[in-house]
Amino acid sequence: MGNRTDGPSAQLRPLNICLLGYRSHPHCGGQGVYLYYLSKALVDAGHKVDVISGQPYPELDPRVRLIKMPGLNLYEHPRPTRALRPRHLLSWADFHEWFGKLTGGFAEPYSFGRRVARYLNTHGREYDVVHDNQSLCYGLLSIEKQGLPVVATIHHPITRDRQLAIDAAPDWFYRLLVRRWHSFLRMQIKVSRRLNHIVTVSTQSFTDIVEQFGVAPSRLELIYNGIDTELFTPQPHIAPDPWQIMTTASADQPLKGLRFLLQAMALLRGRFPKLKLLVVGKLQEGGATEQLLEELGLQSAVRFVSGISNREMVEHYATSSLVVCPSLYEGFGLPAGEAMACGVPVISSNGGALPEVVGDAGIVVPAGDSGALARSIDKLLIDAALRESLGIAGRQRIEEKFSWQVAARHLVAYYREIIGEKHRERDCFDRPAATAEQMEPATAESDGAAARVAESPKRHGEAA
Repeated sequence: MGNRTDGPSAQLRPLNICLLGYRSHPHCGGQGVYLYYLSKALVDAGHKVDVISGQPYPELDPRVRLIKMPGLNLYEHPRPTRALRPRHLLSWADFHEWFGKLTGGFAEPYSFGRRVARYLNTHGREYDVVHDNQSLCYGLLSIEKQGLPVVATIHHPITRDRQLAIDAAPDWFYRLLVRRWHSFLRMQIKVSRRLNHIVTVSTQSFTDIVEQFGVAPSRLELIYNGIDTELFTPQPHIAPDPWQIMTTASADQPLKGLRFLLQAMALLRGRFPKLKLLVVGKLQEGGATEQLLEELGLQSAVRFVSGISNREMVEHYATSSLVVCPSLYEGFGLPAGEAMACGVPVISSNGGALPEVVGDAGIVVPAGDSGALARSIDKLLIDAALRESLGIAGRQRIEEKFSWQVAARHLVAYYREIIGEKHRERDCFDRPAATAEQMEPATAESDGAAARVAESPKRHGEAA
């Protein structure tokens, strides 16, 4: 698993790669971050990459072509019940997306898959391989039937998210809503079992996909995510605030375990009255987290920031004495890796793949244990030498083990193996690499209008 390499060779031509993401803006979470860095690493390695995405659209390296696949984007619409137009009745994908939102479901992956399959039915011959980023839609099976090699990344099985949300639900009605919203999982499980090639990003996710999705281990390939060690790097010119700790969490998403960190903060405030917490995430007014802040009397000690750039993330890491990752489960744990790359000491739970990322270069505590979090935070706050040694060890671990360049090499080798299988099946030959003219953006929105985005990626701060 994950030990393939694709070294330079005059006999290996560049690949034409199509990456898919049903919603890919970095503010929407780690999937957008994954698409940005993976596509950049692939073009850095000399390959031609297109990204097909629904709204909200990703921010990409200017060398990567964005093909827009617009949907209804109802989660950004102020009145989704009024978003349907007569023309949408002519499209099953549009109507299904609208009706799903109206009835509490999440139909975007399904609708995106129908649109992409239709697009690739016309344009699929431009690509050597299609790589999906966890839409796991029925459209992927249609694309495979067209003869295109298909790879899908599963960061972790969303069955984990669903169960944690059900466990945290206050009543039967809320549990019903959670089950309805996660109804897309039936599709994802069916598609995962039928796809021949799936990539996952940690040993823990590998195990969980086999157990919870029923995917045969022989169809799974482990390729770790990378961390941008050029951007996420120590900032010696910035002095950390000795009383600031930092975390990245969607405030009311039970999976992220923020409530346990807030409880730990409450335990520590008597001993450290100046202690404060910076949360990269958005506080929902009237939500469970806001209520917990009031109950614990922490309103003045906790600050939320969202919609920030990666450069701003680096600055926030640098101004913090330590970073806490209290998640109940992570398929990988990008915030932990980013903080370590910045030389900031990390305390993490043992939820999911976090111990794989942190290793012995941080402090790992049981998930859901606010007392253990409090004791570990206390330990680091009073021991500057330990903070420094963990910061150095964390940076070294990320440099040695987690690189987007290595991830891209392994993926390209995997692509070539799959392409070789397809070629043997069809007894066909490689197409030539794309010309400069072929790499120009598409011009018709209905055909997938292309856009180039040159800004530094911004994101809400959630991990993949």
